[in-house]
Amino acid sequence: MSVGTEISLIEVLKKHFGFTSFKGNQELIIRNVMAGNDTFVLMPTGGGKSLCYQLPALILEGTAIVISPLIALMKNQVDSMRSFSEDDGVAHFLNSSLNKAAIAKVKHDIIEGRTKLLYIAPESLTKEDNIQFLKQVKISFYAIDEAHCISEWGHDFRPEYRRIRPIINDIGPAPTIALTATATPKVQHDIQKNLGMLDANVFKSSFRRPNLYYEVRPKKNVTKEIIKYIKNNHGKSGIIYCLSRKKVEELAETLKVNGIKVLPYHAGLDSATRSTNQDKFLLEEVDVIVATIAFGMGIDKPDVRFVIHYDIPKSLEGYYQETGRAGRDGGEGKCIAFYSYKDIQKLEKFMQGKPIAEQEIGKQLLLETVAYAESSVCRPKMLLNYFGEEMKGRCENCDNCLHPKTNFEGKDYIIKVLKVIIAAGEKFKADHISAIISGVKTSAIKSYNHHLLDEFGSGKDKDEKFWKMVIRQALIARLIQKDIENYGLLKVTAKGLEYIKNPFSVMLSEDHDYSDTDEEVESMAGPERPGTVDEELFNILKNLRKKISKQFNLPPFVIFQDPSLEDMAIQYPVTIEELQNITGVGAGKAKRYGKEFIELIKSYVDEKEIIRPQDMVVKSVVNKSGLKVYIIQSIDRKMDLEDIASAKNLEMSNLLDEIEAIVNSGTRLNLDYYINSILDDEHQQEVFDYFREEAETESLEAALQELGEDNYTEEEIRLMRIKFISEMGN
Repeated sequence: MSVGTEISLIEVLKKHFGFTSFKGNQELIIRNVMAGNDTFVLMPTGGGKSLCYQLPALILEGTAIVISPLIALMKNQVDSMRSFSEDDGVAHFLNSSLNKAAIAKVKHDIIEGRTKLLYIAPESLTKEDNIQFLKQVKISFYAIDEAHCISEWGHDFRPEYRRIRPIINDIGPAPTIALTATATPKVQHDIQKNLGMLDANVFKSSFRRPNLYYEVRPKKNVTKEIIKYIKNNHGKSGIIYCLSRKKVEELAETLKVNGIKVLPYHAGLDSATRSTNQDKFLLEEVDVIVATIAFGMGIDKPDVRFVIHYDIPKSLEGYYQETGRAGRDGGEGKCIAFYSYKDIQKLEKFMQGKPIAEQEIGKQLLLETVAYAESSVCRPKMLLNYFGEEMKGRCENCDNCLHPKTNFEGKDYIIKVLKVIIAAGEKFKADHISAIISGVKTSAIKSYNHHLLDEFGSGKDKDEKFWKMVIRQALIARLIQKDIENYGLLKVTAKGLEYIKNPFSVMLSEDHDYSDTDEEVESMAGPERPGTVDEELFNILKNLRKKISKQFNLPPFVIFQDPSLEDMAIQYPVTIEELQNITGVGAGKAKRYGKEFIELIKSYVDEKEIIRPQDMVVKSVVNKSGLKVYIIQSIDRKMDLEDIASAKNLEMSNLLDEIEAIVNSGTRLNLDYYINSILDDEHQQEVFDYFREEAETESLEAALQELGEDNYTEEEIRLMRIKFISEMGN
């Protein structure tokens, strides 16, 4: 069918894809491609980019060359195209995964005119034999998918993408369509310039995804927060992104032991495992994938309900694309990022050693991420501004809109910023401008003599962080903009110049302070555990402990110690499994004494209608068990305690802490061989009888006072207390 023929695109759409209408700009884009024009398509994830080149490829004479960066993605798209056609030859891919026979088959189908779409990796496109082959082919047009890979300012830069234009020129001219789901004005300019298509017709869809909820949380007890969130959203599909493979593995393992259906995904896994894990997620055999950014490109799962960033990403473009995998069906999509400035500092360290130009770009992109995370402005508004789109009003569907900070009049602050930018000649970035206003004499400011400007220190009553916030909000208000060619240099817009003459009210709000963040609290045991002790329950549990201790003829502290009862009165465990996760309670103790305790707690919870904390059982997979096993085995072999401590580089008191924890959790240890070497039978009996008949608590101080500090050392009393609890309680 020639282009000149009047075509009913809807009929072709219905015939090949089964749809009866186009989405957004699709029809305009397709008509532009078919008219032989260069086309630039900017369309967010889930907007239907692929159809923009698939449909014209089926209609036009010849083969469309689709340049795509991911081998896995190519296979999915080829399979998808073949499902719409009776002829498997309609679509092929050419990449390093094919053997010689498969390559010959692809070339045969293309020469025969059966193949309408050829997906090819940029690396394969550069091979001389492929170039020579494609010179013989009638090419309908070139489609460059994931075109942001061309720009060093894009979130997934690929150097081989920079070579596409010269190779296209070598193979032979044809119209070009470049497509991307994320591009700032800077990246868009880079793509068009590099592909020699500055005159292309540009089709830009809105980046606004009203169904997505955006939130940034301080990075505190992240694993606990994530488990709590997933358990409150049982059965929903979600992706959790981490920056390192190690963190992916650790987090996936922790979620798994906490009863969550989860699998890891990162480039370090072999391709078969990656593929299996991806399929299990798509087929809903698992609810959650913990992944590095390698996961998700081209994943067409419409019902991902949450995307969590354990680590803040390196760029806002990457962040937007990753969060865009949530709620593609228009339904619920929660996007939660955990942020700590320490993470930004880590990312900056990773950049050291890279070429200076690359470091500069990386730092600038990180600054944008910091600005987004710390800002108290409507989050979609800030994201859209980053992509060169203006959003009216507020989204009312992000943490900043639902829990707004107090606003204040910003007119005078904004005018100060605009005047300083002009005074500095519109040739400097935000950090330099904020330093001038706040009166900080950096080496750069001295070298440009900016400390001599009348405006220097004009806002020294506020710090640089405050002025950076004003600059960001002036950017969103379109009063200033960032230069495209020299990205980051601030220029005052025509609207900004008018504002200086005729200012109007602009309300500002201070940034969030995320300086006091701490990734994880390692140990949640003892009095630092969050939550308040339910005093009524604590007293009821003490009475139960007293009753049971009389039945067993044991002091109450042998059954459970006070910190364990306190923890029960915070966490409300109602199963033996949950009881085992209470501080100082192990499997042995839980099974021996736990039944009556959990029954009592359950009836108390039901009667009082208590909502139990959902993060109750956060089991750790941090491997402390190696030390525990070593100690138990060494004591079984009657190894001297000093030698055990020395082998594990522990002080004797620390070793006794570990032994006490083992025994208090319900494991029986026989230390007679060691105790016999330091205490005679008479002294042993005296201490043993004290703990059995006189002691009201397990207190060491009380024992030493009663038995006499001249007669015993603290270490001897501790060892006898371990022997007593082990023999009588376990």
